[in-house]
Amino acid sequence: MIRSFRVRLTAWYVAFFSLLFVVFGIFLYSVLSNALETRLQESLAAEATTASVLLPDELVEENGDAPRAASEVVSEMRGSSIGVLMDGRVLAGDAQLFQTVAAAAAGNPRTEIALSLPKLGAHGFRAAIRRLTQDGHTYLVIAAASLDFVSADLAIVRRILLFAIPVLIGLAGLGGYWLTTRSLAPLGWMAEQAHQITSSNLDRRLEIGNAADELVVLSASFNELLSRLDQTFDSMRRFVADASHELRTPISVIRGEADVALSRERSPAEYRQALTLILDESRRLSRLVDDLLNLARADAGSVKLQVQEFYFNDLLSECCRGMQGLASARGIRLECRAGDDLSFHGDEELLRRLVVNLLDNAIRYTPGGGTVSAALLAQGPELRIQISDTGVGIAPEALPHLFERFYRADQARSRQDGGFGLGLAIVKWIAESHRGAVDLASRPGAGTTFTGTLPRG
Repeated sequence: MIRSFRVRLTAWYVAFFSLLFVVFGIFLYSVLSNALETRLQESLAAEATTASVLLPDELVEENGDAPRAASEVVSEMRGSSIGVLMDGRVLAGDAQLFQTVAAAAAGNPRTEIALSLPKLGAHGFRAAIRRLTQDGHTYLVIAAASLDFVSADLAIVRRILLFAIPVLIGLAGLGGYWLTTRSLAPLGWMAEQAHQITSSNLDRRLEIGNAADELVVLSASFNELLSRLDQTFDSMRRFVADASHELRTPISVIRGEADVALSRERSPAEYRQALTLILDESRRLSRLVDDLLNLARADAGSVKLQVQEFYFNDLLSECCRGMQGLASARGIRLECRAGDDLSFHGDEELLRRLVVNLLDNAIRYTPGGGTVSAALLAQGPELRIQISDTGVGIAPEALPHLFERFYRADQARSRQDGGFGLGLAIVKWIAESHRGAVDLASRPGAGTTFTGTLPRG
């Protein structure tokens, strides 16, 4: 099988033009053949008509001498094959030829007939006949001619076509290969540029100059792909750097505390204090690893939702009760408006984490004396979860990045509160895995409202 796209295009180009030339040659040969034979038949008909007009006059001039009158007519029609028969007997002309023509025309009552006689000569004859009656006798005036010269002309045409068509096909092949090579040249340029693009220079873009519109579209699509890859690689680099930093902090604390505890003999209380700190950091580290693992599985598409029917109002109420201790410890009032029974089909555990993450985020960013409220609303085919707070709000420049992994609007405060910057990224993933979305509205100093929208169908 031919692998070269250039050769395949040229082959299709040559095949198309070969078929076109062959069909054109057959059409031209057929039209020319019919034209030559039609012209011969018209010429014979005209000669037969002229001879039939001359015969009565000659009969009068020769006082009814039919053979002499016939000979005069034939002699006057110089250069033509004219025969005259009277009552079936040849008076002038080739006796065998015109007897054969007369026999072929026997029984035909028409006064003007045209005959094709393939048995006469190498390529046959054509004949035109005129009938007339004079002095009680029936005369046949016949004009006949061989098809040899027509065949000779057609033979010349065949030789020209048999020579010209292969030459034209060869020229079409060369032209097709040249055109294909020229048309595909920008693809070679694109391939050379693409080979030079690696993960270290994804900011480069393909340039193809004034190429065809189709190649411009291809180049633009490839450049868009490079842009997405560049963004993805940049995000991965930042993700690895942030993950390494987050993992290094608790590991450093655990190692440092263990080194200090083992540097000399200590009292049981001191060992307990060190182990407690190590346990807290281990839990923090375990939570970070779980979050990273869940996000990695989500990216790989290996997380399968455990869909079941449950009451979302009960889920919201349970989440609020679970977060009440944290809110009270910070002096924050937590309000919950779960409403009436509202059934929902989805992964209950993931949706519980979505609500808990939003509540935890609102409580962490609300100062003491503030209020965090959770509400559940059903609007047609959609379900909305609104988590609002009266906290510090979010700066406008931070809003586009808020759902990015490891992003913190307030770096110092987040680390103090034990956050990793993964909570909202997990919220977004859970909502999207349920064909929903999460939006937010915030103003610095006026609080923030997160709204999760989930389809109920």
